[in-house]
Amino acid sequence: MRQRFYKYWFVLYDFFAAGFAWVFFFYVRKVILNEGAFEFVLKPFTNALIVAFFWMLLYSLSGFYVDVFRKSRIKEFLNHFIVTIPGVITLFFVLLLDDQGVEHYKGYYKTLSAYFVIHFVVSVFVKMCVLTYSKYLLRKGIISFNTLFIGTSSNAVQLFNDLQVVKSSLGMRIVGCLREKSGDENCFGNTIRDFGSVESLSKVIRRCKIENVILVLEKADKVLAASILSELRDYDVKASVSPDMYHVLLGSVKVNHLFGVPLIEVNPNLMPVWQLVLKRVFDFMFSLSVLIIGFPFFLFIALMTKFSSPGPIFYRQERVGRYTTPFKIIKFRSMYIDSEKQGPALSSDHDPRITKWGRFMRKTRLDEMPQFFNVLKGDMAVVGPRPERQFFIDQIVLQAPQYRHLLKVRPGITSLGQVKYGYAENVQQMVKRLEYDLLYIENMSLAMDFRIILFTILIVFQGRGK
Repeated sequence: MRQRFYKYWFVLYDFFAAGFAWVFFFYVRKVILNEGAFEFVLKPFTNALIVAFFWMLLYSLSGFYVDVFRKSRIKEFLNHFIVTIPGVITLFFVLLLDDQGVEHYKGYYKTLSAYFVIHFVVSVFVKMCVLTYSKYLLRKGIISFNTLFIGTSSNAVQLFNDLQVVKSSLGMRIVGCLREKSGDENCFGNTIRDFGSVESLSKVIRRCKIENVILVLEKADKVLAASILSELRDYDVKASVSPDMYHVLLGSVKVNHLFGVPLIEVNPNLMPVWQLVLKRVFDFMFSLSVLIIGFPFFLFIALMTKFSSPGPIFYRQERVGRYTTPFKIIKFRSMYIDSEKQGPALSSDHDPRITKWGRFMRKTRLDEMPQFFNVLKGDMAVVGPRPERQFFIDQIVLQAPQYRHLLKVRPGITSLGQVKYGYAENVQQMVKRLEYDLLYIENMSLAMDFRIILFTILIVFQGRGK
């Protein structure tokens, strides 16, 4: 909660810096263009709000507000310079190109240059101040990240000792370690807490609210390392692996801080930040539009559902979402009430539990429409792997442990697996459909989302759903 509170500071200060820079530029521009004496007017203040929101959007798309407490000031200085160029040019063409006060083309050069310098100097000064203060919060331990070591070899101890010098500047709070095997010797002694073997990984992450995991295993333990990294995908944690000389020669080792410890960061981001932001914006706007425009149609479906058989209009069921977070999925009821008295069961083509109207809704996938409310809430996306119940996930993982990869993204109303394979009638079919969903998350992009949406619309009109 504290980290989220301080994170809002970055957004707030950037907003005020962008607004102040625009107002200051407005009055400086009068001097540049020789428009006369200083005169206080309200126009720049109203425009400043629009301009500030523009910069917030651009900064968000550029990833400025991701992992804000671990950013390098030098790198952020350069990133600010790069992002300022297209931002200033965009505002110039939108707001300044038709400026009636400009009588000669040289005035445009002066205007463009002045705004670039003013905005960059003001915004980067504020950014450096906020980043410097955030480094102070890290050193003082006011902001910290619970860190877990996995591995108790001499290499792990050496890395631990190296981190003691820089852990405060990185915000690491090392809470303990896990041994590779229950019988392994703990080389740390009483230095840090011993949580036992890696079999307790999930339990320790939840209990200690782990945010960082540093993996230091022997070279021969590649299978164990892959298993641990796969399990970490269930949680919103940042994983790093201790490299060897082979990784160094490959150039995969990155040091983000001048006196940092070399580590290979396992990047959990499946899409560029700007695409992730646009995906969420698109999901929200698309869902809101569907719910507003389709309200009369939804009302008709609701009435048909109500009169087709006794029972409620909507059906709510707990599903597992991103990072194993449970949520209630909403659907138009397509089955008779009390259809799962004997326990969880998947439906089939000739399932007697499905009503006649429900069978039509499933063919056209109209029963899924209320899930746009789940998208608005942030539980789901428009496109993403279909969410399952924990009962079936436990069975799928026994046959295909790689299913955990799907829990790194928001589940969706439609998916590549749904389009290519359709609904699954048993766990074996779920595992086969998994191949398509894994293919999706390894190639996630806005372009692929649009293609899946188009294919889904085609399936709806052709009635090729189950």
